[in-house]
Amino acid sequence: MRRLRFQWMFAAILIFSGMSVVTSCNKDEESKVVKQQQVQFTLWNNCEALTALQDYVKDVTNPNSPNFIKEEDRIATFDMDGTFVGELYPSYFEYNLLEYRVLDDASYKGKAPDDVKEAAQDIRDFVRNGKKLPDHFDMKHAYAAAKAYEGMTLKEFDNYVKAYAAKSANGFRGMTYGQSFFKPMLEVFDYLKANGFTYYVVSGSDRFICRALVEAIGIPANRVIGMDVKLRSGGQGLEAGVNYTMSKSEDIIRTSELIIKNLKTNKVLQISQEIGKVPVLSFGNSGGDCAMHNYALSSPHKSAAFMLIADDDTRDHANREKALTLEQQWRDSGYFVISMKNDFKTIYGDGVEKTDFTF
Repeated sequence: MRRLRFQWMFAAILIFSGMSVVTSCNKDEESKVVKQQQVQFTLWNNCEALTALQDYVKDVTNPNSPNFIKEEDRIATFDMDGTFVGELYPSYFEYNLLEYRVLDDASYKGKAPDDVKEAAQDIRDFVRNGKKLPDHFDMKHAYAAAKAYEGMTLKEFDNYVKAYAAKSANGFRGMTYGQSFFKPMLEVFDYLKANGFTYYVVSGSDRFICRALVEAIGIPANRVIGMDVKLRSGGQGLEAGVNYTMSKSEDIIRTSELIIKNLKTNKVLQISQEIGKVPVLSFGNSGGDCAMHNYALSSPHKSAAFMLIADDDTRDHANREKALTLEQQWRDSGYFVISMKNDFKTIYGDGVEKTDFTF
């Protein structure tokens, strides 16, 4: 009888211990959720835009809210240049890169076609002399860039971009091009990830330039959408891909054929094709992002769009007059406005100083 009683007591202890383990796991899971919601924004000032973002995320991640969004539908899209990467040194990274490739890179000297040289000179005249870029220069640049890197393997191009990104950013001390992330915006990535959002980079810049730059902050290559050129395998030549089987030893090579410049409505079309869902959050900084914002705001879920304005002429090379005009335009369009001057405690981080441009 005593032995039987002992067995029952031992079984009860095991059951109770098992229940304790389960309870402990549940508490751990609950604490993870709480911790996710408490990601700290240490590089932001108290501001309307940040409050709006936090209120939005708290609402749509609350299972008891009528605006609750399942994790698989929590899609956020980010423009790159001027949204979370610098673009005022003195122009877009990909513009600076083309100017360097054509006019300064000794290994490419004398190889650029005349239209590519002309586009590179347009950039140089713009950044050095303030000469206005030609109308529709975004397309002129896209066609020129496609030709300028023709024949490079994807690995060679990736290395080329990263080598240029390692150069000191013009107009700044203590920062390379590859380090020119807006540090407060990196906290937004962390916050969204912690709260079950999947974010994508949707840029007008070359897809492979974007991939090379954002690799440093852990954004996977398959979540980058950008300008595209046609690719081919090393032995394919002019043969159609549907008629050619590449070998194991062949590389993928860039061609000079532009497929798409990923701006305005093209951003929406690419999001639809590659992501397959309407984003519920959208972040940008220019008119080229308005279509993407409007697409997000058309979502059947609760959604929001944010525009950064480059209004800080102390820590960055900004045109405040233009920025303040855009601020009102973006507010009238129904977007939240992020002021780099008023909302960011820092832009590029400690030790980075704005300087005059040098050429």
